[in-house]
Amino acid sequence: MVNKKANGKRGKTRRKLKAKRGKPTINKLLQDIKRGSRVKVVIDPSLHSGMPHKSYHGAPGVVAEKQGKLYAVDVKKGSLQKRLLVHSGHLQVVK
Repeated sequence: MVNKKANGKRGKTRRKLKAKRGKPTINKLLQDIKRGSRVKVVIDPSLHSGMPHKSYHGAPGVVAEKQGKLYAVDVKKGSLQKRLLVHSGHLQVVK
């Protein structure tokens, strides 16, 4: 008999969400990103709050606004425009 496959939020992400880095620094967690900045979604697996879905890992986007501690990021997925709420620890500013 075969076991049932788990399909959770972090399913099939063994390589994608592997902790390649150390702990996130306080500067990374508290960074202030300006509205209209171009960012890249890079999921930090050690930070659980504000984690986007695994399919958006590596996706480029534009910061639309700040909502509390999270940032609203406009990301294009196929032909659709999506708005993600992401913690600053999962964002890299593209220069």
